[in-house]
Amino acid sequence: MSQNIGGGGAVRRQWLGAAGLALLLAGPAGHAAADAVPVPDGYRMTDYRSPTPASLPGAETVDTAAARALVESGAVLPVNVMKLDRSTLPGGPWLLPKPFPHIPGSVWLPNVGFGTLTPELEGYFRGNLERLTGGDRGRGLLFYCLADCWMSWNAAKRALEMGYRRVHWYRDGADGWAEAGLPTEEVKPVPVALP
Repeated sequence: MSQNIGGGGAVRRQWLGAAGLALLLAGPAGHAAADAVPVPDGYRMTDYRSPTPASLPGAETVDTAAARALVESGAVLPVNVMKLDRSTLPGGPWLLPKPFPHIPGSVWLPNVGFGTLTPELEGYFRGNLERLTGGDRGRGLLFYCLADCWMSWNAAKRALEMGYRRVHWYRDGADGWAEAGLPTEEVKPVPVALP
C-alpha cells in the first residue's frame, strides 16, 4: 500500500522549474550541455552541425549582446561562412537557396569553414580576407554561421593561423541574432574567381 504525503507534486514542479530555467539560460542552441565539448587539436572534419566547444583558443568568443555591440560600433567585419553548394556548370556559380538572414554589413564567404579546403577555396578565403581588411591583420573579424555549427569555429581558427589578431567567434550565429529580434539583411555570397 503506497501513501502519497503530498510533497511529490511540489518537488516535481520545482525540478521542472529548474530544468526550464536551465534551458532558458543555455541560449538558442542549448549550450549548457555543449559546454563539455572538448576543443580539438586541429579542425573539425565532419558533422559540422553538432554541438561546439565553449571557446576557441586565441579568439574572443562572443554572445549576442557582445556581437551586436561590436557590429554596431564598426569594430568588426561580420563574416558568414555558411555552407553553400556550387553548380557543376562551367564557372561553378553558387547555388543560392531561399533567402537566409545575415547580420547587417556581413560578407558571405561560403564553405571556408570545412575541415580541409581545396587549394582554390584556401586561396578564395585568404584572398578575400586580405582584400576585405586591406591587409590589416589587426582588423576585427566576427566569424559566424548558425548555432551548433563548426564551420564558423574552423574558419575563425584558420584566420588566426593566417595571422589575424582580432578574431571573434559568434557561437550562436545567425540563429542567436534572429532569436534576439535584431535586424538582418540579405547578402549574396562573394563569387569564386576561377582561372
